[in-house]
Amino acid sequence: MINIPDLDFKVAIVMGANTGLGYATAVSLAARGAHAFLACPSREKALEAIEKAKVEIRRDFSKLRAATNPKLEFLELDLNDLRKTRKSAQDFLDRGLPLHILINSSGMAGVRSPSSPFLFTMVMLDRIKKSQPSRIINVRYTGICVSQGSNRSFKCRKTVTNTASNMARNGRSKLCNVLFTKALARRLGKERVFVNLAHPGTVRTEFARNEEVQWGPTFTRIIDILTGVVFFYTVKAACLTQVYCATSPKIVNKDIRGRHFIPIANELQPNPTAEDVEAQEALWAYYEKLIQDKAPLRNKRI
Repeated sequence: MINIPDLDFKVAIVMGANTGLGYATAVSLAARGAHAFLACPSREKALEAIEKAKVEIRRDFSKLRAATNPKLEFLELDLNDLRKTRKSAQDFLDRGLPLHILINSSGMAGVRSPSSPFLFTMVMLDRIKKSQPSRIINVRYTGICVSQGSNRSFKCRKTVTNTASNMARNGRSKLCNVLFTKALARRLGKERVFVNLAHPGTVRTEFARNEEVQWGPTFTRIIDILTGVVFFYTVKAACLTQVYCATSPKIVNKDIRGRHFIPIANELQPNPTAEDVEAQEALWAYYEKLIQDKAPLRNKRI
């Protein structure tokens, strides 16, 4: 297990924090004093999660000073709509708060576009820089990085067709997470903003509630059986890798950036495709064009 330091006066945003890994991550951060924002689309579910988290923190972390009054808030975030994604980021900025920790996830159930975390990060980036030392953690879920055709073909259909095409799309999405992490880390190399990628491992959470839509009933049944038998990590254990990237003093002290971590807090050498700078830049250009077409930004090229 990892040692999580005191996080008083730190502000964190955790995507998908109303359930599963995001929820466990928000609990871990808030229990140590961070002001944690649960970024998710449903206010009702987020508020339920916040009340549950407060009870859990006071019960399980009673020896920690922050446990008496944990700071958790809801931030409305719909990653399926780029304009709403941009508005959510702007709503946070209007609060005038710093942002020390951003945990991105395009693995939230039902989310189709990995470009939404890119947009959210770009809107937040100046604030993150002003809050340094700060961290950006991109969460990559279970699966291998694959690509269909050219490694630089990133466009994915939203329409569900069959299991094979969904597997290919899912693989491209994971590859995009790695390429985005590498490209952003390189751009922020002179800043004290530490960008890393975290893989939580295989864990059964509510993230799977949209499996049947994505994979079809037969493949979903196979996944259900396998994850019921081969259960590698509890949610509380699975979240520790991203918590490590978000909080460990080693990240800052050893200038760790652009790295890929797997459970629990172990560095993994990435697929060689992830080191392809041309592929990273092609993805970055694709994201920028997509955003400018659908949710334009002002002066956000870095």
